[in-house]
Amino acid sequence: MTVERVAVTAAAEALLRRLREVHGPLLFHQSGGCCDGSAPMCFPRGEFRVGQQDVYLGTIVDTPFYISGPQFEYWQHTHLTVDVVPGRGSGFSVEAPEGVRFLIRSRVFDDAEYHALQQQGPPPRGPQPEPR
Repeated sequence: MTVERVAVTAAAEALLRRLREVHGPLLFHQSGGCCDGSAPMCFPRGEFRVGQQDVYLGTIVDTPFYISGPQFEYWQHTHLTVDVVPGRGSGFSVEAPEGVRFLIRSRVFDDAEYHALQQQGPPPRGPQPEPR
């Protein structure tokens, strides 16, 4: 059993596809930062530098998703789902001018998922090869 750590709702997927047409390849970074709390930030790929402590959780809609190392320590037992809701988020994230913002919905992994994750080993840290 392979367990994905991050997923996307249909609404967020549609928005990501539209944003990719405008901005080109994108990248998500989830932090526990001060400015926008723990909102997921979406950037044109190459405009955010992934650090060696950032944890790669997977790819959604051809968009790599990273989380800061310290935030991963808090959220390592949770499955994250990227959603989109009305309202303005951060001015730094590419969806801000659209009048919507990305939002993380989370749930704790069940016992079977947690066991499978233990078998998979820890997710990689630092920049990963670009999705094709």
